[in-house]
Amino acid sequence: MKFAFSATVLTKYPAQYEVCAGCGFLRVHEPHWLDEAYSQAIAAADTGLLMRNAALASKLAGALYWALNERGQGQLLDVAGGYGILTRLLRDLGFNCYWADKYCANLMAPGFEYRPELGACRAVTAIEVLEHLTDPVAFIEEALATSGAQTLLFTTELYEGPPPDPVAWWYYSFGTGQHIGFFQRRTLEALGARLGLHLASANGLHVLSKERVNERVLALATGRLASRLGPWWIRRRLGSRTMSDHNLLLRGLA
Repeated sequence: MKFAFSATVLTKYPAQYEVCAGCGFLRVHEPHWLDEAYSQAIAAADTGLLMRNAALASKLAGALYWALNERGQGQLLDVAGGYGILTRLLRDLGFNCYWADKYCANLMAPGFEYRPELGACRAVTAIEVLEHLTDPVAFIEEALATSGAQTLLFTTELYEGPPPDPVAWWYYSFGTGQHIGFFQRRTLEALGARLGLHLASANGLHVLSKERVNERVLALATGRLASRLGPWWIRRRLGSRTMSDHNLLLRGLA
């Protein structure tokens, strides 16, 4: 790792950012302020939380249905699932999704917390997680081992070339202190190679999987038109779980 630039985090802590010339991984050197940064699991400044989850549920539905051939029979796990918004949205679209998060309360999908006795999952989703981690490799290994899955679908903003201008790139999120790792495509390729996983990436959605995922199909399935029309069609094909989940919860069976 070589020094890239310095910045002020949480308006008071000096931070040094360093980059790997080999794979482009950019990170904060020793982010000692994380306990303070996570006094709330989700930063109050994350005003895009609901809009982002709604958009990503549509995009994930297309990726799962067309690129991974998931037809609602396999279990999914949304790891680091926050308030449970995405878990609830995916269940509403017909996917058998469960929630897990070590640091946040499940407000929107209670009763659908993942537990090992449910069995192996078809895939794991991790939305806007990797940029928060001091050790992405360990996180992915644990998520896949815990769930029994061989596929991870995730989002994180990628950059190209040298580290982006600290003044211009909003994704550094200096004010919250929670974003500490940043990736290029070649970083994700190196990450996949280390874990024995293949990378596919399109329209801001990334997939690491034991089996190769057709990137062209992924691009079509997560494009603007598919993301607008696909969820309606997928929900009709799979059948929404909204009312069946309602009845399960009323009977205390979830």
